Amino acid sequence: MSLDHNNDNTHSLDVYRDRFQWPRQDNGERTTYLCGNSLGLQPIAAAERVAEVLKDWAELGVEGHFNAERSWLNYHAQATPLLAGLLHCEDDEVVAMNTLTVNLNLLMLSFYRPTPERFKILIEEDAFPSDQYAVQSQLSLQGIDPKDNIVIWRRNNGVYNPDDLANLLASDSEIAMMLIPGVQYLTGEWLDLTRIAALAREYDVTLGLDLAHAVGNVPIDLNAIDADFAAFCTYKYLNSGPGAIAGAWVNRRHHGSDVPRLHGWWGNDESNRFEMRSTFSPAPGTEVWQQSNPPILALAPVVASLEMFDAVGMPALREKSTVLTGTLRARIQEELGDHIDVLTPSETSRYGAQLSLALRTSASDGRQVFNHLQQQGVIGDWREPNVIRVAPAPLYNNLDDVNRLVDVLHAAIRAL
Repeated sequence: MSLDHNNDNTHSLDVYRDRFQWPRQDNGERTTYLCGNSLGLQPIAAAERVAEVLKDWAELGVEGHFNAERSWLNYHAQATPLLAGLLHCEDDEVVAMNTLTVNLNLLMLSFYRPTPERFKILIEEDAFPSDQYAVQSQLSLQGIDPKDNIVIWRRNNGVYNPDDLANLLASDSEIAMMLIPGVQYLTGEWLDLTRIAALAREYDVTLGLDLAHAVGNVPIDLNAIDADFAAFCTYKYLNSGPGAIAGAWVNRRHHGSDVPRLHGWWGNDESNRFEMRSTFSPAPGTEVWQQSNPPILALAPVVASLEMFDAVGMPALREKSTVLTGTLRARIQEELGDHIDVLTPSETSRYGAQLSLALRTSASDGRQVFNHLQQQGVIGDWREPNVIRVAPAPLYNNLDDVNRLVDVLHAAIRAL
């Protein structure tokens, strides 16, 4: 792909740039915000939706559950078709609930069913720490030592090769479950989930997905992938706010099965939930995994943000994302290749809106480069020992942001 470093040909999305609140520098100028892989910017509509809920609470009190214009009783249902459209799944397979690791643990409690023959869990090298802790705790709850029973899928020449995964599954018949990311948080690699799911079926291994860094970032087709379950947060590329309500997906083929679950009030069928029965009546589909009533103030921004994604559509976002991230890679490799290694794969099918930049310098000097970026109002994030992660999110970033990052990197490296 030929890229023009100075011309953004994706102006159709420019209108969305002004629908977000931007952190400001001391001089009042907008920051160059490239940290949507960690926490997305605040949509202006999010504050409007929260204000609406606060107004209903003030005017209606408890009656807001039933009489608010967007009643709290089924407020989460506003998110359902939007999430289903984004993930290419059925409405009854997905629900907005809880937070990411809570959902991962709830779903693993259901789907990790070790036997004397199969009990190990496979995760990727450098998995996100919370995923590692969740997997360790699932093993411990079953009386299985995590130290010896976590299988690691390691990178090969910097990438996660599905052939290596196939070899692991073929050589270890004790693997019961895999927990795999859609986009790997440290390197930014977009994994081939369709191939991974096919391997899981071939070797009769349960497959769970952590889509935290993938949802709203790259196209996802859960119907085609056909994993067993997935969980994701909404505060990164979906811009729903710190600690916002997360999501869970359970493949429809598991609905109504004898998969064990933890039950809570909100997992009871809505039709008789307020009859206060002592006998649990399961809600349909994935909603049965709900526990408590959701915090509406934290759910309102999720709906506001999802409505923007529904209006724009992932094809347009993906097209712009490819231009932004591809341009950033090209400039860094052409101009700063002696100082920076790009950890993220270069094939278009293997990256989203993130580049992980490994600085060829000492950790202290690398930290100085990162600090210089921050001082100049360029916001990314730092991962030890020497990685700066930057994410040109296509809904609000543009080529001006990409070019400013490279220019400031030039200055920071020259200063060293």
